[in-house]
Amino acid sequence: MRNVWVICRKELRSYFASPIAYAVMALFALIFGFVFYMATRDFYNFAFRSQMMGGLQPMNVNEQVIRPVLGFAGTVALFLIPMITMRLIAEEKRSGTIELLLTSPIQDFSIILGKWLGAMFLYLCVLGMSALSVILLFAWGKPDWKPVLVAYLGLILQGGCLLAIGTFISALTSNQIVAGGVTFFVSLLLWILSWSTAFDTTTTSKVINYLSIVTHMENFSKGILDLKDVVFYVSFIFFALFMTLRQMESLRWRT
Repeated sequence: MRNVWVICRKELRSYFASPIAYAVMALFALIFGFVFYMATRDFYNFAFRSQMMGGLQPMNVNEQVIRPVLGFAGTVALFLIPMITMRLIAEEKRSGTIELLLTSPIQDFSIILGKWLGAMFLYLCVLGMSALSVILLFAWGKPDWKPVLVAYLGLILQGGCLLAIGTFISALTSNQIVAGGVTFFVSLLLWILSWSTAFDTTTTSKVINYLSIVTHMENFSKGILDLKDVVFYVSFIFFALFMTLRQMESLRWRT
């Protein structure tokens, strides 16, 4: 595990020594902040109108503010995660430092896990920026904190899946732009699978729908913690990292 943390710290230093981390965090903060402002403004206006009408319409901060904005945060991550993962291994291959890693005594899986964790920590920093806004709602209103925690767990697992996919794709090429573009395309494909089978009830469509990462996020966004959704995300992460391991072993064999 020591080697894993060494690789992880190296990746984090690389992120924050370049504009990538700051660009990703600034872009997320700008977009999420605007959506959060719009959601809270609409909620305030709705609450004001409800009060003027005698408070007949029920108000729920979780359903009307938190759930929509966190759902939007997952959508924004779809665009930002390729920026995080595109350099993980592709840059090592481009610069030639991949040979130093492959000929070092560090195991391939330690290298992969360390790089994925480094990307994961940056993603958590990005999510943490949204948490600051959500925390303000607890000072302003009285939302239920349990669904919020479950929703964030879903975002973390969903992000972990996309990061694992990006890590694998980054291992396939030495071009960062190609790695980022393919990662976005594959992530988008997994995102829209549920849409393509929305009105189809055949067995094949159910299998395709199950493979969509959005399908398993629905329960989390509702504050429902279902073990099958957790198992899906964790299994997906391990599968993508396993495929990355096979690719790294192939690179080691050719080195």
